[in-house]
Amino acid sequence: MLEPQALIDRAYEDLSLLGEAEEAVHATIAALDRGEIRVAEKVAGEWMVNEWVKRAIILYFRLAPLEVRRAGPFEYHDRIPAKQGLAEAGVRVVPSATVRYGAFCEPGVVVMPAFVNIGAYVGAGTMVDTWATVGSCAQVGRDVHIAGGVGIGGVLEPPSARPVIIEDGAFIGSRCIVVEGSIIEEGAVLGANTVITSSTPIIDVTGREPIEYRGRVPARAVVVPGTRPRQFPAGTYQLACALIIGERSASTDRKTSLNEALRVFGVQA
Repeated sequence: MLEPQALIDRAYEDLSLLGEAEEAVHATIAALDRGEIRVAEKVAGEWMVNEWVKRAIILYFRLAPLEVRRAGPFEYHDRIPAKQGLAEAGVRVVPSATVRYGAFCEPGVVVMPAFVNIGAYVGAGTMVDTWATVGSCAQVGRDVHIAGGVGIGGVLEPPSARPVIIEDGAFIGSRCIVVEGSIIEEGAVLGANTVITSSTPIIDVTGREPIEYRGRVPARAVVVPGTRPRQFPAGTYQLACALIIGERSASTDRKTSLNEALRVFGVQA
């Protein structure tokens, strides 16, 4: 018999084989829900995508039937149920928040009225604040603060596409947007309204010469929204970018370090 991964890969390429892979798909989503496997993992310092797991999620949408579900007076019509066993897992999810089946939250995670989608992984001690979204397959580390209204993008296709990754100890300020497989490295701080995409210029302006990054915010960087001029046929206009204006001090007390960074650099949270 083929291994579950091989069954899923074959069914993804040829949907006529979906029936053969059904058990493997359901087992994979259940393992995701328990945190036994992940969509992406850091191996030897580099983030690697487990494509077959993303393929399983895509196939699960084909297999799972649309069903009416109720929570008190509220009615839903969806393919994916809400995550169960939150108390046993040590996870706090307040009323009107949603964590979907197939997402995993480590103990100590707090989800305010927010949304955590299938395939996402959220590390211990992380706060997902009000109206924030953790998109499908996004990987969020431990002791991260995702402030109100933040949009962490999701990605399913193509299966090879890297999800958004927020590493341990990062702070994502209010109304930030992080999408297109961008990586926010350990301890970085994004000030309110910062937008990070795969093509956003992320410019370190702390030295004599600017240093530019794309799709990656370096560890402990303090970042705010900015603009820079660009010439067009109709004239010169300011295009959005992100500016690295400082570096968060390395500290075992992340909260003290974060408060200091916000105060010293005047970053809006």
